[in-house]
Amino acid sequence: MTRRSITRQYPEVQPDLPPRSRGVIALFEENCTVCMLCARECPDWCIYIDSHKETLPAEGGGRARTRNVLDRFAIDFALCMYCGICIEVCPFDALFWSPEFEYAEYDIAELTHEKERLREWMWTVPPPQDHDPAAEPPKEVGAAEKAAARAARKPPGTGA
Repeated sequence: MTRRSITRQYPEVQPDLPPRSRGVIALFEENCTVCMLCARECPDWCIYIDSHKETLPAEGGGRARTRNVLDRFAIDFALCMYCGICIEVCPFDALFWSPEFEYAEYDIAELTHEKERLREWMWTVPPPQDHDPAAEPPKEVGAAEKAAARAARKPPGTGA
């Protein structure tokens, strides 16, 4: 209380954000399979997704496959409470936290951002943190290494 307060002149001086800070939700469109989990789990219902089915021709005598194609992915940031549930439930890592925080609009209706804008924020997402070198490896990696070691010890020409 005895020191003078320091005021940062915001637009001219950018704030020092902590690493992995939460700003807005970014979309990596290539990973989105339109499973709709993010929209169903959102407590505010602020995620809007539209898609259509596309039939892929059969290759090699198989049957034709259908897949969902993303037409619209929008988040209404006027409704969003930034809880991160959509990011946690996404099984295909299509949603990420971006540290971008300058997305204010003059009209509240313009706070609904479409997939193109969400895609732009994807490039501001920091890379994941490095693994702790003192931590033990995941069980899957250990099992794969054991299987590879067993396969390397087998003499060539022996059956499976």
